[in-house]
Amino acid sequence: MADYRDMWKSLEMDVEKHDELCEILPKFYGDIYLSQENRPEGMNYFNFVVSEVHGLRIKELLEHKEKNEKVIGTFCVFVPDEVINATGAVSVGLCGGSEFWEPAGEKVLPRNTCPLVKASVGAKISGTCPYFQSCDLIVGETTCDGKKKAWEILNEYIPVHVMDLPQMKREKDNLHWQDEIKLFIERLENLTGNKVTVENLAKSIKLINKKRKVLKRLYDARKANKLPISGKDALLISQIAFYDNPERFIEKTGELCDELDNRIEKGISVFKEDTPRILVTGTPMAIPNWKLHHIIESSGGAVVCEETCTGSRYFENLVKEDGKTLEEQMKALADRYLNINCACFTPNPGRIEDIIKYYKEYKADGVVYFTLPFCQTYATEFKKVKDALDKEGIPVIMIETGYSLQDAGQLKTRLEAFFEMLETNKQAAVSK
Repeated sequence: MADYRDMWKSLEMDVEKHDELCEILPKFYGDIYLSQENRPEGMNYFNFVVSEVHGLRIKELLEHKEKNEKVIGTFCVFVPDEVINATGAVSVGLCGGSEFWEPAGEKVLPRNTCPLVKASVGAKISGTCPYFQSCDLIVGETTCDGKKKAWEILNEYIPVHVMDLPQMKREKDNLHWQDEIKLFIERLENLTGNKVTVENLAKSIKLINKKRKVLKRLYDARKANKLPISGKDALLISQIAFYDNPERFIEKTGELCDELDNRIEKGISVFKEDTPRILVTGTPMAIPNWKLHHIIESSGGAVVCEETCTGSRYFENLVKEDGKTLEEQMKALADRYLNINCACFTPNPGRIEDIIKYYKEYKADGVVYFTLPFCQTYATEFKKVKDALDKEGIPVIMIETGYSLQDAGQLKTRLEAFFEMLETNKQAAVSK
């Protein structure tokens, strides 16, 4: 690790404080992931990625910077990776998924701020995340009030470009988002010195679409009656997709999917038969937030799909590849990204439709609606979702929890009771 310590020091990190994080993560990861039985062999690559999360990948980013290639940090699925890639820059998703960073965030933010926002700000101002330290620019978006004001504070520490996401999906909102994409292109062209052309943007659109397709293939494998992979492994892969090299990620995830197809053919499952199948919906889970999936899958359930930004919203719907001009390509980007059904939109019937659709496609038995504390958008939208699910006869439980494990026992008790109810419902349906 000596070489990495020198690298971290070159990034002006608080290396001693960072050492505390490095001591926590391996055991945390081991307890949650390496303790699983019968995992696919293809997960070894993703184990390696996590083991080098602040090492080899950061080294790669610095090698890009040595070639004067810029590193752009993003927080949200609305930021178009296609544009970043087209300028020759590298896109990395920034973490905000650990309580380790919350105390630093609370130095400049109110305590009653969502943990994801506090942790994201804290990771930067504490100097303990090498991804933040490697970025030449970070890109925010106006998906919630907490984030909007947090960008102003982060801008004191690192350059921030904010994309103004419309809160409705009318034609004029689509035109506004096209204009925001155009402004983003101009900002990156000025930063990188590289022009976005029809040719390089078309190539980038195809690449990011390939990444979406391989993630969709991974999720399709989870529709099988006998689940070939755990929900927390699928979540981990989705999280890694935000910061891994795209070409390598596509290749390694494709190899894993080949293995999963073989497992499905042979009837190999990582869960006992009749384990309740759970759809998780709600707030995104930034790495290393694996808490809810671990509690669900150690309490008798199996997560089969995530209707979240670290799930289906990240890869569903492709960008049309037939644009012949930059204007047509920007329109295609705007159409695809505004088709994401985030709770920030009003009205938002598309998200309810997605939840019901995925519930049926993945043959789920129940829905776990997850929200972080003080996440007003997702917490408020629960009523509309629950009303719709009740009409469909779909069981749902709301779980509000932060990053701390203090409430793990209470959550386990609630979820076990929920799973027992699902089993009772299933038996009653069979006996009719």
